Amino acid sequence: MALPINISQLISGKTVEWDRLEFKTGWNPEDIIHTICAFANDINNWGGGYVVIGIKEKDGMPILPPCGLLPNSLDTIQKELLNLCHQIEPMPQIITEPVEFQGQYILIIWVPGGNDRPYKAPTTLGEKGLKRYFVRHGSVSKIANPIEERQLLSLSETIPFDDRINYNAELSDLSPLLVKTFLSEIKSDLALEADKIAFVDLCRQMQIVGGAKEMIKPKNVGLLCFSNNPEIFFPYARMEIVHFLDDIGDRFIEQIFSGSLFEQLKSALLYFKNQVIKEMVIKVPEQAESIRFFNYPYEAIEEALVNAAYHKSYNIREPIEIRINYDSVQILSFEGPMPPINNADLKKERVIARSYRNRRVGDFLKELDYTEGRSTGFPKIHRHLKRNYSPEPEFETDDNNLHFLATIYCHKLFTPKPIKLNEKEKMILDFCKNPKSSREILDFIGVSYHSKNMANYINSLIDAGCLYYTNPENMKYSKQKYFTIEDKKVSEGVSEQSVK
Repeated sequence: MALPINISQLISGKTVEWDRLEFKTGWNPEDIIHTICAFANDINNWGGGYVVIGIKEKDGMPILPPCGLLPNSLDTIQKELLNLCHQIEPMPQIITEPVEFQGQYILIIWVPGGNDRPYKAPTTLGEKGLKRYFVRHGSVSKIANPIEERQLLSLSETIPFDDRINYNAELSDLSPLLVKTFLSEIKSDLALEADKIAFVDLCRQMQIVGGAKEMIKPKNVGLLCFSNNPEIFFPYARMEIVHFLDDIGDRFIEQIFSGSLFEQLKSALLYFKNQVIKEMVIKVPEQAESIRFFNYPYEAIEEALVNAAYHKSYNIREPIEIRINYDSVQILSFEGPMPPINNADLKKERVIARSYRNRRVGDFLKELDYTEGRSTGFPKIHRHLKRNYSPEPEFETDDNNLHFLATIYCHKLFTPKPIKLNEKEKMILDFCKNPKSSREILDFIGVSYHSKNMANYINSLIDAGCLYYTNPENMKYSKQKYFTIEDKKVSEGVSEQSVK
């Protein structure tokens, strides 16, 4: 049966991390049973993994085109694989799909993280093979050490929230249209079969339902992502926007985005695109190319919103709250980051998570290219803000990690504030009617070219929105429109600007 994933992107490592992929040249039962056991144990809560048979690898990377398997061997391998899984205790659930890829036949084995972990597999095939726990270490499957065994046993006590069966829901609470739309958007081969197989079988293929045949129930991940109204089962599983239209707070717009998790994200991001994000175009004298800035780079907002949806605790009855202030966007979600991450860690540009909340939700978000996972969210936000010359973001939680607040600040050119200028600052602004370098500016006002003077005379004007970079690489600056306390009006500008 077809897998709910794009095969080309899977093999290229775009939607699933390399640690969750293992390539095999041919059928090696003993090696493969160890890998299946390790993926089912899923000690890092990454969502299991995939074994691809028929592709050579070097240093964990696929060698393409594939060497392939003989077409008449595929049925034999799948039958032997079923017998092989009976040797794992308890027997894990796997899904296989023979695929013709780049002119060769390969076999893909999907091993979801198991609900019945820990799993044991024989160290060798045969009567004398002892059964041991296997785990993944990077791209290698190995026997668990005593510490890892204890960790597996503790993981067996709790099934991740999004992978639990919801006994208060029915199969009819899942929307066939949402499921099929998702499969079409990610270009899964399963989309071609969606109208030919029973909906319950389709849901089983996607691992969004569970239970015995006589009592099939949706899992929480299915209700969050493929139900028209998840709030029936998870109260306040929605996004709420409060958009302030002035710096006082007297005028504001309230928006509530409900529906499936994917619909909420699409609607909230569309609101930002149409109502919030603006572009400033500055024409520089004697320069053909204009300078362009955004009040908020879309990619940073997208990453912050997806992060909130990915890591929110949906058993807490609180929405994702988004406040759009005149000078910042704040995104509040509950709970906070998973321990041991704390406030000190959140001050770093890269935060390394040791475990993930909502691993299955994360897998679906990766399929839609909303997120990459593996702690890349914070660096991505920082990177796009730096490219836009926006202020650094702030991320914070409380001492008990009960909430997570992300603050993304507006570009300073969009939020000019009344300022009082001293004589040297006025000289600088008059001098910068045409682009000038930092050395030229400091020479003009008669001070030495020093980092302290840069901070006192140039950086302060940049922070106030009075100067802007015309050529950041060569440190050229020019005058920007600004407000003064003395006259409360816009001074004469030297750069034409338009806001789209």
